Amino acid sequence: MPLAVKKKERTGVINPIFTCQPAGAEYATIGVKDCIPLVHGGQGCSMFVRLIFAQHLKENFDIASSSLHETSAVFGGMPRIEEGVKTLVQRYPDLRLIPIITTCSTETIGDDVEGTINKLNKYLKAEFPDRKVTLIPVHTPSYRGSQVTGYDAGVQSLITNLAKKGKPTGKLNIITGWVNPGDVTEAKHILSEMGVDANILLDTETFNAPTMPDKNSFTFGNTTIEDIADSANAVGTIALCKYEGGNAAKFLQDEFGVPAIIGPTPIGIKNTDTWLQNIKKLTGKAIPESLMVERGKAIDSLADLAHMYFANKKVAIYGDPDLVIGLAEFCLEVELEPVMLLLGDDNKAPSQDPRLAELEKRSNQAEYDIEVIWNADLWELERRIKDRGDIDLILGHSKGRYIAIDHKIPMVRVGFPTFDRAGLWKNPVIGYRGAEWLGDTIANALFSDMEFKLDREWILNVW
Repeated sequence: MPLAVKKKERTGVINPIFTCQPAGAEYATIGVKDCIPLVHGGQGCSMFVRLIFAQHLKENFDIASSSLHETSAVFGGMPRIEEGVKTLVQRYPDLRLIPIITTCSTETIGDDVEGTINKLNKYLKAEFPDRKVTLIPVHTPSYRGSQVTGYDAGVQSLITNLAKKGKPTGKLNIITGWVNPGDVTEAKHILSEMGVDANILLDTETFNAPTMPDKNSFTFGNTTIEDIADSANAVGTIALCKYEGGNAAKFLQDEFGVPAIIGPTPIGIKNTDTWLQNIKKLTGKAIPESLMVERGKAIDSLADLAHMYFANKKVAIYGDPDLVIGLAEFCLEVELEPVMLLLGDDNKAPSQDPRLAELEKRSNQAEYDIEVIWNADLWELERRIKDRGDIDLILGHSKGRYIAIDHKIPMVRVGFPTFDRAGLWKNPVIGYRGAEWLGDTIANALFSDMEFKLDREWILNVW
C-alpha cells in the first residue's frame, strides 16, 4: 500500500506542533557548562522558552534577554546586545561563553550581530584582561523553521566557532540531538559498556539535577568549551538525529576530516543494532555480551506484547522528524501500524527522507497506507483523526493531550514537551532499554484504555 507525502492545505497555523527556532538554539546552548545564552529579542523570546523548559524538566535555567523595545525597531538593537553582554560578564564571574541568539524582530531589522561581537571583544579584552569570555552568533529567524532547525543551527554555531584542530583525542563525538536527559544517560551507558571514550555534544544528563544543601536552584549542561573545541580531533562523529546536529557532523568532516555517520536515530531494535555497528566501525570496539543480553531482554519483552496486543493497531505520530520516523520504524517492529505521521514545520527535507521509502516498503507487506503530512499542526491531526475514525493510539508530546481526551484515544507522551505526566524525561526512548520502555508504556496505555472502556478487559485477567 502507498505512502503519501502531503502538505497541509491551509496557510495559517492552528495549535502548532513546534515552537520557534530560538527555542531550539536555547536548548542546545544551555547544554554547555559556564554558558548563558543571550536571546536578542523581546523579553518573551526568553521568558516563555524558559517556562516551557521548566514545565518539561521541572528545573530552572539561566537564559538572558536583550529585552528589545519599540525604539530598537527604529534605531537598531545593537546597544541592547552590548548592555546585555556587559551585565552578564559583570554578574557571573565564571561565565565563559555567551551565544547571542537572534529572533524574528532582530533578523527583520537587520542588526549586525557579528559587528557588535567584534566591538564587544575589544571591550572585554580591555576591561577584563584576566578573563576569556567567548561570544558567538546564532542566527535563528523565527518566521521560518522551528525548534528543530533552531537546535541544528545552535549546535552548528557552537562547533563552527569553537572547534579547533589539535592533537588526536581518540574520542568519539556523539551529537545527541534534542533528546531527553534519560536518553543521554542511556547513550553514555551503551558507550561505557563498549569501552568507548566519548565526547557527548551536548551532555544534558545533568538536567536531572539533585537538590543540594546549598539550595542551588539553577541547572547547567555538562559539555565544556574544551569538549566542543576537541570535537575537531575525534576519531569520528555519530549524529543520532539527522535534522538536529547532522549539519554540525558534516562540518567536522568537511573542515577537519572527522568521519561522520548521520543517524539513524537509535529507536527500536534494528536502529540500535545499526548504531552499535557504527560505533564499532569508527572505534574498533567490540559489542559486549552485556549489551547482547539487554537486546535479548528487549526482544523478549516486545515479543510478549506484539502479536497479542499490538497487531493491527493504527497509530498517529507527531513531533520532530527524527523522533517521528524512529517511532514509526519501532511501530513496524512490533506490529503496530503507523498510518499517520505529522511533521510540524516548513522544512520540506524530512518529507523527502529516504527512510520514508523503507517505511513504504514495509507497509506494503502489511497492506496499509501511511500518510506523511509536513508543515502540519495539531488542528490537522484532529481533523484527520475525525475523518479516519480508526486511530487506536497517539504518540506525541503533551500539547496534543486534549485531542486524545476528546476522542477517547489512548496516548503515550513522547518528545518535547511532556509536562502532564511525571518524570517522563528521565526514561530513555533510544537503545534497547528505550525500546523495552516504549513497548511496556504503549501496552499499559492500551490496557488502561481497555479497562476504562470495558473493551475485552477480561483478557488482562490472564496477562
